[in-house]
Amino acid sequence: MNIHTWWLFATATFFISATPGPNMLLILSQSVRFNIHSAVWGALGCLTALLLMQTASAAGLGVLLRSAPAVFDFLRWGGAIYLVYLGVRIYRAPVKAKADMTTEVGVTQPSAQSLFKTGFMTSASNPKALLFAAAFFPQFLNPALPQLPQFGILLGTFVVIETSWYLVYAFGGQKLSVYLKRASILKMFNRVTGTVFIGFAAIMAVMKA
Repeated sequence: MNIHTWWLFATATFFISATPGPNMLLILSQSVRFNIHSAVWGALGCLTALLLMQTASAAGLGVLLRSAPAVFDFLRWGGAIYLVYLGVRIYRAPVKAKADMTTEVGVTQPSAQSLFKTGFMTSASNPKALLFAAAFFPQFLNPALPQLPQFGILLGTFVVIETSWYLVYAFGGQKLSVYLKRASILKMFNRVTGTVFIGFAAIMAVMKA
């Protein structure tokens, strides 16, 4: 793999990762609703699932999903159902004023394990990521050279770029939370976020392998 090929991969990954999707929306939401540390645990869950899915895709699971529509459909519907569940949960998340009746918002802090699990499940709910990895990564691999070292370089590059964007969204959520201290405004934010997650579920339900 030459530097030109790597640079093309890094540039494409930069813009693809920046695109708002379920993972980025979840991290933004967790940062707004709880704090930036919570968003970091959610981001770790998202990233772990993505790494497992990309490794599985490199091992041939992406090809299996493409050749077995029934398996893809099963995973697709399962992912859509989970995103609906997550969207409804965020939409209905309780927002309570503090005991002194100020306009600041107090919410229950989930455990790190719960935040990680939510991030992992959100990321893993999209089987399209397997097919994307199976189609995207090979374009930057030189078939005349050993595949594993090249895949390791691409995967490492992806991790750095994806993690950077997770941090951007997490810090952005922290800044945004300053303007969402009123319970009524945060409640509206939760409803918009929950609705968007349900929209992602609808898109997943109609997508094809």
